[in-house]
Amino acid sequence: MNPYLELAFGVIIVAAAVWAIVKRVDVRLALLAAAFALGVLGQDVPAIVRQFFLTLTNEQFVVPICCAMGFAYVMRLSGCDQHLVQLLVKPLRRFRLLLIPGAVVVGFLVNIPVVSQTSTAVAIGSVLVPLLRAARISPLTTGSALLLGCSIGGELLNPGAPEFRTISQALSTEDHVIPSTECVAHVFPLILPQLAVATGLFWLLSVKHEAHYLREIERQSPPESPAPAQPPEFRVNLIKALVPLVPITLLFLTGPPLQVISIPKNWLIDVDRPADLLHFDSRLIGAAMLVGVVLATAVGGSSAWDSARAFFEGAGYALTHIISVIIAATCFGKGVDAIGLAKHLSALISNRLTLLITASGTVPLGFAWICGSGMASTQSLFQFFVEPSQSLDVSPLHVGAVVSIASAAGRTMSPVAAVTLMCATFTETNPFALVRRLALPLLGGMVVVILLALLMSNA
Repeated sequence: MNPYLELAFGVIIVAAAVWAIVKRVDVRLALLAAAFALGVLGQDVPAIVRQFFLTLTNEQFVVPICCAMGFAYVMRLSGCDQHLVQLLVKPLRRFRLLLIPGAVVVGFLVNIPVVSQTSTAVAIGSVLVPLLRAARISPLTTGSALLLGCSIGGELLNPGAPEFRTISQALSTEDHVIPSTECVAHVFPLILPQLAVATGLFWLLSVKHEAHYLREIERQSPPESPAPAQPPEFRVNLIKALVPLVPITLLFLTGPPLQVISIPKNWLIDVDRPADLLHFDSRLIGAAMLVGVVLATAVGGSSAWDSARAFFEGAGYALTHIISVIIAATCFGKGVDAIGLAKHLSALISNRLTLLITASGTVPLGFAWICGSGMASTQSLFQFFVEPSQSLDVSPLHVGAVVSIASAAGRTMSPVAAVTLMCATFTETNPFALVRRLALPLLGGMVVVILLALLMSNA
């Protein structure tokens, strides 16, 4: 088949997949169907099949993601996540003006140790939603603040973030493994400005809406409505509040540049098998999560007896709702590669730094908006930017940071993302209304990220 005709048919298949997802067809079904159609078009269906099984059994993803979700479930069971949230929320109760940006920051901070956005929303929603509603903040603003904080990318400051498994695997060799802490170092100077700009714009947009909302409820409320009963004060257990921070602390202490704790490699891998070296980092992340699970079990009281069940329920949730989307998106990416679309993209941006950085900040954002998964977007698209970044002498880790942040922003704007649906359920709002409120702040934040990334690339 003529290459250009093949490319045209491929674009139609991709557009059909996008249309199916917008029409609420299951994301995994739409992406897998498109992947096999692209494989047929590119005459390489076996590559799609191999990619399916390779990703399904890939320890680089399964171990850290399943252990991280298991850890999140045990945090919820033991109540440790609630003690951390209450500790962070306590200062906000005194200042109504700071409730909206404060809710976003609390979500961002809790998402660092609890890398699952949905689990973060569950952990803080039960505290923040009643707090903001008692302060007469509208359900729409409450849900939007919850979604923005939980999903904008706090997990990208955790070396255990699943996005970094993709970047590390793509860049590591048997002789040199890229540690996740290096990925964090490249994300840090970009994600904080993204958080500041997006939160600031969201706060400004919310002020007018809240003024109108207050006028409406004052007009509709009876003149002497009784004050709602105050819930009993939550007593924070500092030990429980610190348990969620243990895994991330261990990962920073065992990885560069600190490396104050040295973990013998034979604890986690077979040192006689050189190929096992590529698995050490992912198993280290899993081990750090397991240490957190043990500590949560120790302080969890009577809930300790159910901690094993909770851990494996969390791991099962990860396999069903996270890894399955990664598998489908990875196969879709392989299909796109089979028809040569990736090569055309690489050729377009290989000699243009501005296009490279702009594409790395916009293409993953759009893909994550479609599929509702930041991890799946990073997994599918990062590999397309590796060779162009190397040809321009730009660190692939720097480009990977932009891809990860853009993927997180796209997920936050996606009405089909699990965290969006969870926040809408908590606040009894429409998920489309939540993402409409956040679209402009997130896009503004991404413009700043792309500009900063360009400046840093030229420095």
